[in-house]
Amino acid sequence: MNKNNNWSYPTDKALYQAEARFFRAYGYRSLQYLYGDAPWVETIQQPFVLNFTRTPRAELLSHMVDDLKFAVDNLPVNPDAVKPGKLTKWAALHLLAEVYLCQKDYENARKCARQVIDSGYFSLMKERFGAEKDKPGDYFHDLFVENNQNRTSGNQESIWVMQFEYKTVGGGTPSDDWTRRDWLPQYHQLGSFFKICSEYGGRGLAQIAPFKWWIGTKNTNATPEAGNVPDGIFEDTDIRNSEYNFKREWIANQESTKGQRVHITDKYWQDGWLFPAPTKFFFAHDDDLTHTGSYRDRMKFRLSETYLLLAEAYLGLNDADNAAKAVNVVRNRAKASSVSASQMDMDFLLDERIRELVGEESRRFTLVRTGKYVDRVRKYNEVLRNTVDEHHALWPVPKTIIDANRDIEFPQNPGY
Repeated sequence: MNKNNNWSYPTDKALYQAEARFFRAYGYRSLQYLYGDAPWVETIQQPFVLNFTRTPRAELLSHMVDDLKFAVDNLPVNPDAVKPGKLTKWAALHLLAEVYLCQKDYENARKCARQVIDSGYFSLMKERFGAEKDKPGDYFHDLFVENNQNRTSGNQESIWVMQFEYKTVGGGTPSDDWTRRDWLPQYHQLGSFFKICSEYGGRGLAQIAPFKWWIGTKNTNATPEAGNVPDGIFEDTDIRNSEYNFKREWIANQESTKGQRVHITDKYWQDGWLFPAPTKFFFAHDDDLTHTGSYRDRMKFRLSETYLLLAEAYLGLNDADNAAKAVNVVRNRAKASSVSASQMDMDFLLDERIRELVGEESRRFTLVRTGKYVDRVRKYNEVLRNTVDEHHALWPVPKTIIDANRDIEFPQNPGY
């Protein structure tokens, strides 16, 4: 790209470099969370390199900051002037705020988040909108209805949306987005009651099921975990826990049992057959009920998370009052009660991220960034609480990577 001088417009070179550097930073986001130190690569390697060394995580983060600063300076400003899915400076600033949090540079994280919030381009959706606005539902549910993710639908909350639109050139493929398969129960295993249908989201694999401590067991026949309340961590007024956003009532649709309610039991929950399922990942068309992935545009960054990143920055600055104010913008939109400064700490913020972003955020990344991975696993995961250790915050480097780097030793992460 640096060598090419044949550009249609003088600004094209910087624009495409900005897009490339955004995605490089976005790729290293995953690498540094999962593995810590990783090779920093600036150019295409030819011939193939067999002697990579691991760049310290702190240095990776510094490179990511440089990439994202360049992206901020050279990506388009007006999100209404670009095609859906295209990057703007606000997507780069949102990600830059997160990277600064990784560096514990809380003041710069605060500044980046505030720039997005104060830009005037985005706002939290508080009214019904889009494709199903005249059907039963609520405005939080509307965010996840097919065709409602882009600004062209009236959605002013989305900052960056990946384009997976169904049966569209350049849209999704079967393996692009597995959130539907991950988060939907295998209700079809109860074949005497259920057949796969679009109303119930298509065919799920239940690779992820909600923990009872946060989703609760209200309106089910399952028993709460010891010490936890049936309502979980949601207030009754919180629309994020409404019937439109979590499906707890499963009504049989097979002809012989049609209309019967099938109760969620402990066994069904444990087996992945029925549990309270987040409808934000329901997706199916009648002409392809069993397809693999989800062909719906997916919001990767939205403004509510920017507010929660801002709150995290304020907590890092020991400013619980402003952290609470940032969180309350999100809570008030959800019709939840306001949190006070005395209640505001990292654990409350992590709970709020579940309420708002469950299944959207990479939860492991959040827990690693906030230093809460081991603590929260020990507190809430009955299966792993007695085996998790500090070194588990990072994954082991795959042996195939170590073996392929045959010209120099490629160190394994500690503890593996």
